[in-house]
Amino acid sequence: MTTATSANPATPTPRDGSSGGRRLRRTLYRGDPGMWSWMLHRITGVTIFFFLFVHVLDTALVRVSPQTYDEVISTYKTPIVGLMELGLVAAVLYHALNGIRVILIDFWAQGTRYQRLMLWAIAVIWLLVMVPATVVVGIHMMGRFG
Repeated sequence: MTTATSANPATPTPRDGSSGGRRLRRTLYRGDPGMWSWMLHRITGVTIFFFLFVHVLDTALVRVSPQTYDEVISTYKTPIVGLMELGLVAAVLYHALNGIRVILIDFWAQGTRYQRLMLWAIAVIWLLVMVPATVVVGIHMMGRFG
């Protein structure tokens, strides 16, 4: 006795019993918070890497030409770069908190059971840290540029 089942578990079987020729395509992720967490972790990682790359390059200028270094650093003293610094703080904080969550999921026996709760916990911690950080950076920017 054999049972007719789909070889691909991601391919749904028709619910009305018909074996219509058209198959629905499903993806592994459908906007689950875990998927967005994964994507944001990758995006923040690339952002932090890009910042570190630029930071090493502009710091290396001090050995080549201190005058050029001073000119480059003076271009960073704008409100837009101040907002980018706030974005960098947000990216580093999220990346660090989510990294701890990923470590707990991987190495804690109960990690997968509580992964969604940990995701919401890091969101709350991120907000609790970012709100005062935004206020502090805002006050600093108002004093410098306002």
